[in-house]
Amino acid sequence: MGEDAKKLAIVGGGAAGLAAAIAAGERARAIGVPLDVVVFERDDRVGRSILATGNGRCNFSNEYPHADDYHSGDFVGGAFGALLASVSETASDRDLKIIRDNGHVVNAFFYKHGLMWRVEDDGRQYPRTNKASTVVDVLRRAARNVGVREACEREVAAIDPPRGHGGQFTLRMADGTLERADAVIVACGGRALAALGACGLPVVAQRPMLGPLRCAETAETRELDNIRVRCDVSLVRKGERVAGERGELMFRKYGVSGICVFNLSRFAQAGDTLRIDFLQSGSIDDAVHYLYARRKLLAGTFGDGVTCEDMTRGLLLPRVADVVLKRVGMAAGDRFEKADVEKLARVLTAFDLTVEGMGDETICQVRRGGLDVGAFDCATMEAKELPGLYATGEALDVDGPCGGYNLHWAWSSGMLAGRSAAERLLQPLESGLRVATPARCGEDVR
Repeated sequence: MGEDAKKLAIVGGGAAGLAAAIAAGERARAIGVPLDVVVFERDDRVGRSILATGNGRCNFSNEYPHADDYHSGDFVGGAFGALLASVSETASDRDLKIIRDNGHVVNAFFYKHGLMWRVEDDGRQYPRTNKASTVVDVLRRAARNVGVREACEREVAAIDPPRGHGGQFTLRMADGTLERADAVIVACGGRALAALGACGLPVVAQRPMLGPLRCAETAETRELDNIRVRCDVSLVRKGERVAGERGELMFRKYGVSGICVFNLSRFAQAGDTLRIDFLQSGSIDDAVHYLYARRKLLAGTFGDGVTCEDMTRGLLLPRVADVVLKRVGMAAGDRFEKADVEKLARVLTAFDLTVEGMGDETICQVRRGGLDVGAFDCATMEAKELPGLYATGEALDVDGPCGGYNLHWAWSSGMLAGRSAAERLLQPLESGLRVATPARCGEDVR
Protein backbone atom coordinates (compact mmCIF):
# COMPACT_ATOMS: atom_id res chain seq x y z
CA MET A 1 0.00 0.00 0.00
CA GLY A 2 1.46 3.35 -0.98
CA GLU A 3 2.45 5.98 1.59
CA ASP A 4 -0.23 8.34 0.24
CA ALA A 5 -3.06 5.84 0.74
CA LYS A 6 -5.68 6.84 3.24
CA LYS A 7 -5.99 4.56 6.27
CA LEU A 8 -9.25 3.20 7.66
CA ALA A 9 -9.01 1.56 11.08
CA ILE A 10 -11.71 -0.88 12.11
CA VAL A 11 -11.84 -1.62 15.83
CA GLY A 12 -13.14 -5.17 16.24
CA GLY A 13 -12.91 -8.18 13.96
CA GLY A 14 -16.36 -9.65 14.57
CA ALA A 15 -19.38 -9.65 12.28
CA ALA A 16 -19.81 -5.89 11.90
CA GLY A 17 -16.08 -5.26 11.65
CA LEU A 18 -15.46 -7.82 8.92
CA ALA A 19 -18.49 -6.64 6.94
CA ALA A 20 -17.24 -3.06 7.20
CA ALA A 21 -13.74 -4.01 6.11
CA ILE A 22 -14.94 -5.95 3.07
CA ALA A 23 -17.39 -3.25 2.02
CA ALA A 24 -14.75 -0.52 2.34
CA GLY A 25 -12.17 -2.54 0.43
CA GLU A 26 -14.59 -3.41 -2.35
CA ARG A 27 -15.78 0.19 -2.67
CA ALA A 28 -12.20 1.44 -2.88
CA ARG A 29 -11.39 -1.15 -5.57
CA ALA A 30 -14.49 -0.14 -7.55
CA ILE A 31 -13.42 3.49 -7.37
CA GLY A 32 -9.88 2.56 -8.36
CA VAL A 33 -8.14 4.34 -5.50
CA PRO A 34 -6.03 2.52 -2.88
CA LEU A 35 -7.30 2.42 0.68
CA ASP A 36 -5.43 0.85 3.58
CA VAL A 37 -8.06 -1.05 5.61
CA VAL A 38 -6.82 -2.51 8.90
CA VAL A 39 -8.90 -4.58 11.33
CA PHE A 40 -7.65 -4.37 14.92
CA GLU A 41 -8.77 -7.39 16.95
CA ARG A 42 -7.76 -8.12 20.55
CA ASP A 43 -8.18 -11.93 20.11
CA ASP A 44 -5.68 -14.10 18.27
CA ARG A 45 -7.94 -14.32 15.22
CA VAL A 46 -10.81 -12.42 13.61
CA GLY A 47 -14.32 -13.87 13.56
CA ARG A 48 -14.06 -15.71 16.88
CA SER A 49 -17.30 -14.16 18.18
CA ILE A 50 -19.13 -15.43 15.07
CA LEU A 51 -18.12 -19.03 15.82
CA ALA A 52 -20.22 -19.08 19.00
CA THR A 53 -23.43 -17.85 17.40
CA GLY A 54 -26.37 -20.18 16.86
CA ASN A 55 -24.77 -22.84 19.07
CA GLY A 56 -21.92 -23.05 16.60
CA ARG A 57 -24.20 -23.12 13.54
CA CYS A 58 -24.45 -19.33 13.00
CA ASN A 59 -28.00 -18.14 12.39
CA PHE A 60 -26.44 -15.45 10.19
CA SER A 61 -29.60 -13.64 9.03
CA ASN A 62 -33.34 -13.83 8.57
CA GLU A 63 -35.43 -13.84 5.42
CA TYR A 64 -37.79 -11.18 6.76
CA PRO A 65 -35.89 -8.50 8.73
CA HIS A 66 -38.01 -5.47 9.47
CA ALA A 67 -37.09 -2.29 11.33
CA ASP A 68 -40.09 -2.65 13.64
CA ASP A 69 -38.47 -5.77 15.10
CA TYR A 70 -35.61 -3.70 16.53
CA HIS A 71 -35.04 -1.43 19.47
CA SER A 72 -34.26 2.00 17.90
CA GLY A 73 -36.35 0.89 14.94
CA ASP A 74 -36.50 4.27 13.16
CA PHE A 75 -32.71 4.45 13.08
CA VAL A 76 -32.47 0.86 11.87
CA GLY A 77 -35.05 1.46 9.13
CA GLY A 78 -33.11 4.46 7.90
CA ALA A 79 -29.90 2.44 7.82
CA PHE A 80 -31.53 -0.42 5.91
CA GLY A 81 -32.86 2.03 3.36
CA ALA A 82 -29.54 3.87 3.07
CA LEU A 83 -27.64 0.65 2.50
CA LEU A 84 -29.98 -0.48 -0.26
CA ALA A 85 -29.85 2.94 -1.91
CA SER A 86 -26.06 3.10 -1.72
CA VAL A 87 -25.51 -0.40 -3.06
CA SER A 88 -28.16 -0.08 -5.78
CA GLU A 89 -26.88 3.21 -7.12
CA THR A 90 -23.37 1.90 -7.68
CA ALA A 91 -24.17 -1.76 -8.48
CA SER A 92 -23.77 -3.47 -11.81
CA ASP A 93 -26.77 -5.06 -13.49
CA ARG A 94 -25.42 -8.45 -12.32
CA ASP A 95 -25.30 -7.31 -8.70
CA LEU A 96 -28.76 -5.76 -8.89
CA LYS A 97 -30.09 -9.10 -10.13
CA ILE A 98 -28.36 -10.85 -7.20
CA ILE A 99 -30.08 -8.49 -4.76
CA ARG A 100 -33.48 -9.04 -6.37
CA ASP A 101 -33.03 -12.82 -6.47
CA ASN A 102 -31.89 -13.06 -2.83
CA GLY A 103 -34.41 -10.77 -1.16
CA HIS A 104 -32.17 -8.29 0.65
CA VAL A 105 -28.68 -6.81 0.57
CA VAL A 106 -27.22 -9.07 3.26
CA ASN A 107 -28.26 -12.21 1.40
CA ALA A 108 -26.86 -10.79 -1.83
CA PHE A 109 -23.57 -10.01 -0.07
CA PHE A 110 -23.14 -13.58 1.15
CA TYR A 111 -24.35 -15.17 -2.08
CA LYS A 112 -21.88 -13.08 -4.06
CA HIS A 113 -19.05 -14.30 -1.86
CA GLY A 114 -19.96 -17.97 -2.15
CA LEU A 115 -22.01 -18.83 0.93
CA MET A 116 -24.92 -21.21 0.49
CA TRP A 117 -27.60 -21.52 3.14
CA ARG A 118 -30.89 -23.06 4.13
CA VAL A 119 -33.93 -21.54 5.79
CA GLU A 120 -35.45 -22.96 8.97
CA ASP A 121 -38.49 -21.95 11.06
CA ASP A 122 -39.47 -18.28 11.14
CA GLY A 123 -37.10 -17.39 8.32
CA ARG A 124 -33.91 -18.26 10.22
CA GLN A 125 -30.99 -18.66 7.86
CA TYR A 126 -28.07 -21.03 8.53
CA PRO A 127 -25.09 -21.96 6.35
CA ARG A 128 -25.74 -25.15 4.42
CA THR A 129 -22.75 -26.76 6.11
CA ASN A 130 -24.40 -26.13 9.50
CA LYS A 131 -21.07 -24.71 10.74
CA ALA A 132 -20.36 -21.14 11.80
CA SER A 133 -16.76 -21.61 10.68
CA THR A 134 -18.01 -21.62 7.08
CA VAL A 135 -19.30 -18.07 7.47
CA VAL A 136 -15.96 -16.94 8.90
CA ASP A 137 -14.06 -18.64 6.07
CA VAL A 138 -16.19 -16.86 3.48
CA LEU A 139 -15.66 -13.49 5.17
CA ARG A 140 -11.89 -13.88 5.53
CA ARG A 141 -11.56 -14.87 1.86
CA ALA A 142 -13.57 -11.82 0.81
CA ALA A 143 -11.40 -9.58 3.02
CA ARG A 144 -8.15 -10.99 1.63
CA ASN A 145 -9.44 -10.44 -1.89
CA VAL A 146 -9.51 -6.67 -1.37
CA GLY A 147 -6.31 -6.42 0.66
CA VAL A 148 -7.77 -6.00 4.15
CA ARG A 149 -5.06 -6.36 6.79
CA GLU A 150 -5.73 -8.27 10.02
CA ALA A 151 -3.98 -6.93 13.12
CA CYS A 152 -4.77 -9.60 15.72
CA GLU A 153 -3.83 -9.45 19.39
CA ARG A 154 -3.87 -5.66 19.03
CA GLU A 155 -6.34 -4.24 21.51
CA VAL A 156 -7.40 -0.61 21.15
CA ALA A 157 -7.49 0.94 24.63
CA ALA A 158 -8.45 4.49 23.64
CA ILE A 159 -9.37 6.53 20.57
CA ASP A 160 -8.42 10.21 20.47
CA PRO A 161 -10.14 12.51 17.99
CA PRO A 162 -8.13 14.60 15.50
CA ARG A 163 -6.56 17.72 16.97
CA GLY A 164 -7.54 19.87 14.02
CA HIS A 165 -9.38 19.90 10.73
CA GLY A 166 -8.02 17.23 8.42
CA GLY A 167 -6.04 15.58 11.18
CA GLN A 168 -5.89 11.90 11.98
CA PHE A 169 -7.41 9.85 14.79
CA THR A 170 -4.99 8.37 17.31
CA LEU A 171 -5.53 4.79 18.45
CA ARG A 172 -3.82 4.12 21.77
CA MET A 173 -3.08 0.42 21.93
CA ALA A 174 -3.15 -1.66 25.11
CA ASP A 175 0.58 -2.39 24.67
CA GLY A 176 1.41 1.33 24.77
CA THR A 177 1.97 1.82 21.06
CA LEU A 178 0.09 4.30 18.86
CA GLU A 179 -1.64 3.93 15.51
CA ARG A 180 -2.96 6.70 13.27
CA ALA A 181 -5.95 6.55 10.97
CA ASP A 182 -7.85 8.95 8.72
CA ALA A 183 -11.16 7.37 9.76
CA VAL A 184 -12.24 4.85 12.39
CA ILE A 185 -15.12 2.38 12.48
CA VAL A 186 -16.00 1.15 15.96
CA ALA A 187 -17.30 -2.41 15.63
CA CYS A 188 -16.55 -4.12 18.92
CA GLY A 189 -19.68 -3.81 21.03
CA GLY A 190 -19.84 -2.67 24.61
CA ARG A 191 -16.14 -2.82 25.36
CA ALA A 192 -15.60 0.02 22.87
CA LEU A 193 -17.33 2.56 25.06
CA ALA A 194 -14.43 3.12 27.45
CA ALA A 195 -12.06 3.55 24.50
CA LEU A 196 -14.27 6.33 23.14
CA GLY A 197 -14.22 8.38 26.32
CA ALA A 198 -12.12 11.17 24.80
CA CYS A 199 -14.56 11.56 21.91
CA GLY A 200 -17.38 12.80 24.16
CA LEU A 201 -20.18 10.79 22.53
CA PRO A 202 -23.41 10.18 24.49
CA VAL A 203 -23.80 6.66 25.86
CA VAL A 204 -26.91 4.75 26.94
CA ALA A 205 -26.25 2.52 29.96
CA GLN A 206 -25.95 -1.11 28.98
CA ARG A 207 -27.81 -4.12 30.34
CA PRO A 208 -27.96 -7.78 29.29
CA MET A 209 -30.71 -8.78 26.88
CA LEU A 210 -31.98 -11.89 25.06
CA GLY A 211 -31.57 -14.20 28.02
CA PRO A 212 -33.49 -16.23 30.62
CA LEU A 213 -35.79 -14.64 33.19
CA ARG A 214 -35.63 -15.07 36.95
CA CYS A 215 -39.05 -15.67 38.53
CA ALA A 216 -40.37 -15.57 42.07
CA GLU A 217 -42.01 -19.02 42.02
CA THR A 218 -38.73 -20.91 42.39
CA ALA A 219 -40.30 -23.82 44.30
CA GLU A 220 -42.25 -24.71 41.16
CA THR A 221 -39.56 -23.92 38.60
CA ARG A 222 -37.01 -25.89 40.61
CA GLU A 223 -39.32 -28.88 40.55
CA LEU A 224 -39.56 -28.53 36.75
CA ASP A 225 -35.86 -27.79 36.16
CA ASN A 226 -34.68 -28.67 32.61
CA ILE A 227 -38.17 -29.66 31.41
CA ARG A 228 -39.12 -28.23 28.01
CA VAL A 229 -42.68 -27.48 26.92
CA ARG A 230 -44.26 -26.10 23.76
CA CYS A 231 -46.52 -23.24 24.77
CA ASP A 232 -47.69 -19.71 24.24
CA VAL A 233 -46.08 -17.29 26.64
CA SER A 234 -46.84 -13.62 27.18
CA LEU A 235 -45.90 -10.69 29.39
CA VAL A 236 -48.70 -9.00 31.28
CA ARG A 237 -48.23 -5.65 33.01
CA LYS A 238 -51.01 -4.01 35.04
CA GLY A 239 -53.53 -6.28 33.37
CA GLU A 240 -52.40 -5.45 29.84
CA ARG A 241 -50.58 -7.85 27.50
CA VAL A 242 -47.22 -6.29 26.62
CA ALA A 243 -45.79 -8.94 24.28
CA GLY A 244 -46.22 -12.58 23.39
CA GLU A 245 -44.33 -15.47 21.80
CA ARG A 246 -45.01 -19.06 20.77
CA GLY A 247 -42.34 -21.71 21.04
CA GLU A 248 -40.36 -23.94 23.36
CA LEU A 249 -39.91 -22.86 26.97
CA MET A 250 -37.48 -24.50 29.36
CA PHE A 251 -37.93 -24.34 33.11
CA ARG A 252 -34.84 -23.59 35.18
CA LYS A 253 -34.25 -23.60 38.93
CA TYR A 254 -34.30 -19.81 38.96
CA GLY A 255 -37.09 -19.28 36.40
CA VAL A 256 -37.54 -19.91 32.69
CA SER A 257 -35.42 -19.97 29.53
CA GLY A 258 -35.81 -20.78 25.82
CA ILE A 259 -35.92 -18.67 22.67
CA CYS A 260 -39.47 -17.44 23.31
CA VAL A 261 -38.38 -16.25 26.78
CA PHE A 262 -35.22 -14.66 25.36
CA ASN A 263 -37.36 -12.60 23.01
CA LEU A 264 -39.70 -11.54 25.80
CA SER A 265 -36.73 -10.51 27.94
CA ARG A 266 -36.35 -7.48 25.64
CA PHE A 267 -39.60 -6.12 27.07
CA ALA A 268 -39.74 -7.61 30.58
CA GLN A 269 -39.66 -5.55 33.77
CA ALA A 270 -39.50 -6.64 37.37
CA GLY A 271 -43.04 -7.28 38.61
CA ASP A 272 -44.42 -8.31 35.21
CA THR A 273 -46.50 -11.48 34.99
CA LEU A 274 -45.11 -14.16 32.68
CA ARG A 275 -48.21 -16.05 31.55
CA ILE A 276 -47.78 -19.58 30.17
CA ASP A 277 -50.56 -21.18 28.10
CA PHE A 278 -49.78 -24.90 27.94
CA LEU A 279 -52.73 -25.53 25.62
CA GLN A 280 -51.88 -22.74 23.16
CA SER A 281 -55.63 -22.32 23.10
CA GLY A 282 -55.98 -18.61 22.58
CA SER A 283 -58.78 -18.15 25.13
CA ILE A 284 -60.20 -19.57 28.35
CA ASP A 285 -63.48 -20.34 26.57
CA ASP A 286 -61.68 -22.48 23.98
CA ALA A 287 -59.81 -24.28 26.76
CA VAL A 288 -63.01 -24.98 28.70
CA HIS A 289 -64.69 -26.33 25.57
CA TYR A 290 -61.69 -28.55 24.85
CA LEU A 291 -61.51 -29.97 28.40
CA TYR A 292 -65.25 -30.71 28.50
CA ALA A 293 -64.89 -32.61 25.23
CA ARG A 294 -61.78 -34.38 26.52
CA ARG A 295 -63.52 -35.48 29.73
CA LYS A 296 -66.47 -36.78 27.74
CA LEU A 297 -64.15 -38.70 25.40
CA LEU A 298 -62.21 -40.29 28.27
CA ALA A 299 -65.42 -41.16 30.13
CA GLY A 300 -66.51 -43.05 27.06
CA THR A 301 -63.25 -44.99 27.18
CA PHE A 302 -62.70 -45.49 30.93
CA GLY A 303 -66.19 -45.06 32.35
CA ASP A 304 -67.28 -42.49 34.88
CA GLY A 305 -64.14 -42.80 37.00
CA VAL A 306 -62.02 -40.32 35.03
CA THR A 307 -59.19 -39.06 37.24
CA CYS A 308 -57.06 -35.95 37.13
CA GLU A 309 -54.20 -38.13 35.98
CA ASP A 310 -56.35 -39.38 33.08
CA MET A 311 -57.09 -35.80 32.08
CA THR A 312 -53.40 -34.79 32.01
CA ARG A 313 -51.89 -38.04 30.74
CA GLY A 314 -50.87 -37.61 27.08
CA LEU A 315 -51.43 -33.88 27.39
CA LEU A 316 -48.66 -32.84 29.79
CA LEU A 317 -45.44 -34.40 30.97
CA PRO A 318 -46.01 -36.07 34.38
CA ARG A 319 -43.90 -33.57 36.34
CA VAL A 320 -45.62 -30.65 34.67
CA ALA A 321 -49.01 -32.23 35.38
CA ASP A 322 -48.14 -32.63 39.06
CA VAL A 323 -47.23 -28.94 39.42
CA VAL A 324 -50.31 -27.80 37.50
CA LEU A 325 -52.64 -29.96 39.59
CA LYS A 326 -51.10 -28.64 42.79
CA ARG A 327 -52.04 -25.14 41.68
CA VAL A 328 -55.60 -26.32 41.08
CA GLY A 329 -55.60 -27.91 44.51
CA MET A 330 -55.96 -31.45 43.19
CA ALA A 331 -53.91 -34.64 43.04
CA ALA A 332 -53.38 -37.13 40.23
CA GLY A 333 -55.65 -39.81 41.74
CA ASP A 334 -58.57 -37.48 42.42
CA ARG A 335 -61.78 -38.03 40.46
CA PHE A 336 -62.17 -35.34 37.82
CA GLU A 337 -65.67 -33.86 37.83
CA LYS A 338 -67.35 -31.51 35.39
CA ALA A 339 -67.06 -28.78 38.02
CA ASP A 340 -63.27 -29.08 37.83
CA VAL A 341 -63.07 -28.22 34.13
CA GLU A 342 -62.98 -24.46 34.49
CA LYS A 343 -60.46 -24.55 37.36
CA LEU A 344 -58.05 -26.68 35.34
CA ALA A 345 -58.62 -24.62 32.19
CA ARG A 346 -57.66 -21.42 34.01
CA VAL A 347 -54.34 -22.82 35.24
CA LEU A 348 -53.48 -24.50 31.94
CA THR A 349 -54.03 -21.27 30.00
CA ALA A 350 -52.65 -18.89 32.63
CA PHE A 351 -49.85 -20.58 34.55
CA ASP A 352 -48.53 -17.29 35.89
CA LEU A 353 -45.01 -16.57 37.11
CA THR A 354 -43.74 -13.27 38.50
CA VAL A 355 -40.69 -11.78 36.77
CA GLU A 356 -37.94 -10.58 39.09
CA GLY A 357 -35.33 -9.75 36.44
CA MET A 358 -32.80 -11.37 34.14
CA GLY A 359 -31.71 -14.89 35.05
CA ASP A 360 -28.25 -16.15 34.12
CA GLU A 361 -26.70 -13.05 32.52
CA THR A 362 -23.68 -15.02 31.28
CA ILE A 363 -25.79 -16.60 28.54
CA CYS A 364 -27.51 -13.41 27.38
CA GLN A 365 -26.92 -12.97 23.65
CA VAL A 366 -26.73 -9.17 23.42
CA ARG A 367 -26.57 -6.07 25.55
CA ARG A 368 -29.02 -3.22 25.13
CA GLY A 369 -27.45 0.21 25.30
CA GLY A 370 -24.24 1.63 23.91
CA LEU A 371 -23.66 4.72 21.82
CA ASP A 372 -26.81 6.82 21.51
CA VAL A 373 -28.13 6.48 17.95
CA GLY A 374 -29.20 10.12 18.09
CA ALA A 375 -25.55 11.09 17.81
CA PHE A 376 -25.12 9.23 14.51
CA ASP A 377 -26.39 9.66 10.97
CA CYS A 378 -28.39 6.57 10.05
CA ALA A 379 -27.60 7.22 6.38
CA THR A 380 -23.86 6.70 6.89
CA MET A 381 -23.25 5.43 10.47
CA GLU A 382 -21.01 8.49 10.98
CA ALA A 383 -20.98 10.53 14.19
CA LYS A 384 -22.76 13.81 13.52
CA GLU A 385 -20.33 15.93 15.52
CA LEU A 386 -17.15 13.95 14.82
CA PRO A 387 -16.62 13.38 11.07
CA GLY A 388 -14.61 10.30 10.28
CA LEU A 389 -15.80 8.26 13.27
CA TYR A 390 -18.36 5.53 12.57
CA ALA A 391 -20.12 2.98 14.79
CA THR A 392 -21.76 -0.32 13.90
CA GLY A 393 -23.45 -3.39 15.35
CA GLU A 394 -23.59 -3.73 19.13
CA ALA A 395 -21.55 -0.56 19.63
CA LEU A 396 -24.85 1.27 19.04
CA ASP A 397 -28.02 1.17 21.13
CA VAL A 398 -29.74 -1.30 18.79
CA ASP A 399 -30.92 -4.84 19.43
CA GLY A 400 -33.34 -7.27 17.84
CA PRO A 401 -34.99 -10.60 18.69
CA CYS A 402 -33.52 -14.05 18.25
CA GLY A 403 -33.61 -15.46 14.75
CA GLY A 404 -30.69 -13.84 12.95
CA TYR A 405 -31.82 -10.25 13.47
CA ASN A 406 -28.81 -9.07 15.46
CA LEU A 407 -26.31 -10.50 13.01
CA HIS A 408 -28.38 -9.03 10.16
CA TRP A 409 -27.95 -5.64 11.84
CA ALA A 410 -24.21 -6.24 12.27
CA TRP A 411 -23.71 -7.04 8.59
CA SER A 412 -25.98 -4.21 7.40
CA SER A 413 -24.57 -1.48 9.62
CA GLY A 414 -21.02 -2.71 8.96
CA MET A 415 -21.45 -2.63 5.20
CA LEU A 416 -23.03 0.82 5.34
CA ALA A 417 -20.25 2.21 7.55
CA GLY A 418 -17.53 0.65 5.39
CA ARG A 419 -18.95 2.01 2.15
CA SER A 420 -19.58 5.43 3.69
CA ALA A 421 -16.09 5.68 5.18
CA ALA A 422 -14.45 4.66 1.89
CA GLU A 423 -16.46 7.21 -0.06
CA ARG A 424 -15.68 9.94 2.46
CA LEU A 425 -11.95 9.25 2.44
CA LEU A 426 -11.59 8.74 -1.30
CA GLN A 427 -13.94 11.33 -2.74
CA PRO A 428 -11.37 14.16 -2.77
CA LEU A 429 -8.96 11.83 -4.60
CA GLU A 430 -11.38 10.76 -7.32
CA SER A 431 -13.43 13.47 -8.99
CA GLY A 432 -15.57 10.93 -10.77
CA LEU A 433 -16.78 9.21 -7.59
CA ARG A 434 -20.52 8.63 -7.43
CA VAL A 435 -21.88 8.76 -3.91
CA ALA A 436 -25.35 7.33 -3.38
CA THR A 437 -28.12 9.48 -1.98
CA PRO A 438 -29.34 7.43 0.97
CA ALA A 439 -32.78 7.10 2.44
CA ARG A 440 -33.75 9.26 5.38
CA CYS A 441 -33.85 7.97 8.93
CA GLY A 442 -37.13 6.21 9.60
CA GLU A 443 -37.54 4.76 6.11
CA ASP A 444 -37.56 0.97 6.16
CA VAL A 445 -36.18 -0.28 2.88
CA ARG A 446 -34.26 -3.51 3.13
